[in-house]
Amino acid sequence: MENYTSRMQAVQSPIIPAVGELIRSCPGTISLGQGVVYYSPPPEAAQQISQFLADPENHKYKAVHGIAPLREVISQKLNAENGISTNWQNYRRTGVSPVIVVTAGSNMGFMNAILAITSPGDEIIIQTPYYFNHEMAIVTAGCRPVLVGTDENYQLRPDAIEGAITGKTRAVVTISPNNPTGAVYSPEALRAVNEICRTRRLYHISDEAYEYFTYDGVQHFSPGSIENSSEHAISLFTLSKAYGFASWRIGYMVIPEHLFLSVQKIQDTILICPPVVSQYAALGALQAGSSYYREKINAIAEVRQLVLDELEGVRDFCTIPEADGAFYFLLKVHTELGAMDLVEKLVREHGVAAIPGTTFGMDSGCYLRVAYGALEKETAQEGIGRLVRGLQKIAGAGG
Repeated sequence: MENYTSRMQAVQSPIIPAVGELIRSCPGTISLGQGVVYYSPPPEAAQQISQFLADPENHKYKAVHGIAPLREVISQKLNAENGISTNWQNYRRTGVSPVIVVTAGSNMGFMNAILAITSPGDEIIIQTPYYFNHEMAIVTAGCRPVLVGTDENYQLRPDAIEGAITGKTRAVVTISPNNPTGAVYSPEALRAVNEICRTRRLYHISDEAYEYFTYDGVQHFSPGSIENSSEHAISLFTLSKAYGFASWRIGYMVIPEHLFLSVQKIQDTILICPPVVSQYAALGALQAGSSYYREKINAIAEVRQLVLDELEGVRDFCTIPEADGAFYFLLKVHTELGAMDLVEKLVREHGVAAIPGTTFGMDSGCYLRVAYGALEKETAQEGIGRLVRGLQKIAGAGG
C-alpha cells in the first residue's frame, strides 16, 4: 500500500495533539494552548441524567435532529438572546422558518453545513487567521478554502470578501467572537457580509461558539437575527465553552428549512442521533442558564486583564491587537524564528506552551495563539509570566 493516496493527505494534521505530545515530553509545562474553560458543567446537567435513566426508551435511537425538550429550550434561548425566531409565527410572517438541529458539537454542525451546501470543487470563503478545523472540514469535503485576510486588528474586510467571490463560491464563514484572534466583529460589518451573501445568493455561515465571552462592554451580534436572512443564514452554537461541556459533545445549528432534509441525511449517516444522555445533560445546563456561566466568565475576564498587563512586557517586540472576546490573543512576534520552532523553545526551555500561528493560516511572520480560559488565576499568572520571560529572552534578545 505504499502508493496509497486519499483526499485526507491534503488535510492538515491537528495541531493540538502535536503540541500536547510536546507538553507531555516536558513535565511541568503550563499550557496556554487548548481552547477550553477551567470549570465543569452546572449541577443541573448531572441531575438530568437520572431523568434519562428513568426511561428505558432512552437507550434506543432518538430523533436525528435532537430530542424535543432540548430543541424547545434552545428555541426559547435563540428567541430571547440571539433574536433568532424559529417558531411558526415567524413562518406565517415570512414563509420561512429556520430549523434547529442538535449536533455532536458545533464542529459537526460546520461539517454538516459544508456537506449540505457544496459539491466537490466548490469554494468556501474563510477569513485569515482561520479556525483550523473549518479549513480542515472544507478540504475534507473536497472543496477549496478561499482565504481572505482580515485587517491589522483582525477585523472583517467586506470589500475584500466580495472581491473573492467566484462562480464556484457557496458560502462565506465568519467567527465572532473569534478563534484564534479574540476579535469581535461589529454588527455593521456582519450585516455587510450578510447582505453580500443575500445579494450574491450565497450562504452566510456564522460560528458563534464564544457568544457569551465578550469584555469591556462589547456586545455579541448574531447575523441570523437580520431580517430576510432566514434563507441563507446558517448559525452554529455549542455548549462546550460557556457550560464547560467540551467532552459531552453537544452543539446545535440553525439552518434554512430547505437544508433540513440534506442535513438529516448527513447526520443520520454519520451519527444517527446526538448522544441522548448528553442531550439530557445539555437540557439541564441550559435550564441553569446565565446565572451559572456569568460568574465563571467574570473570573476569566480577570485572568484576561492579568494577561494583558503581563503582555505589556513584550510590546517592544510583539504586536498585540485588540481582543475583546473569546479567550485568546494572537501575538505577532518580531523574530526570524518559525512559529513551531518558537513553540518548541518555549516548551523545552521555559515550560510554557502556545499554539503556532501557521495552523491558522498565518504563514508570513511568526504568530502565537495564547489561550487563557483553561487556567485559574494563579496558574495563569505563572504561565503568562513564563511566556513573557521566554519571549523576552528569545525574541527580545534579537530572536
